[in-house]
Amino acid sequence: MTRYLKEDILQRRIALLMLVSGLPGVVIGGFIIVQIPDDVSRIALGVLTMALGIYSVFNPKLGTENTPQRLDKHGLVLGGVVLFLIGILNGSLTSGTGLFVTLFLIRWFGLDYKHAVAYTLVMVGVFWNATGAMTVGLLSDIQWDWLIALLLGSFIGGYIGSHLAILKGNTLIKRSYEIITIIIGLQLLFG
Repeated sequence: MTRYLKEDILQRRIALLMLVSGLPGVVIGGFIIVQIPDDVSRIALGVLTMALGIYSVFNPKLGTENTPQRLDKHGLVLGGVVLFLIGILNGSLTSGTGLFVTLFLIRWFGLDYKHAVAYTLVMVGVFWNATGAMTVGLLSDIQWDWLIALLLGSFIGGYIGSHLAILKGNTLIKRSYEIITIIIGLQLLFG
């Protein structure tokens, strides 16, 4: 997060929209997940995640240029509605939905992978996931013994990823995104 703030990659307008629209969705999703069987949510997340990677592979120019768009009132409102719905997915499917946010920011707001991943790492990785964890923690049991490993992995991976994204650019990020989404999808389906 500090790496992106230093580079001045995050715009307040989009960051605030992600908080205002996404966090209520995350809380609602947290109430939903405690009702859904684990196998159903795992398969649904696997299929959706793989579809994102495949979609990106078949759209070679997707996310390669940063051409911000739809930052007017109408575009922000519609974008906020979709971010709210993705927030519900984030709260209910609990992991991997940052991939949806990344692709949405690219398609709707015209961001490149570098900028979209920055928003995802900071806004989803920190704020949405913390809100979801608190919500689910209030409704069910938390595996507290996983917490340190998850936090360390998140911060170390986020820092290394943001550093490489800033240094290496969109081509590396796009290919990494595609490979990771397909592998994660396969792991969720068959792992």
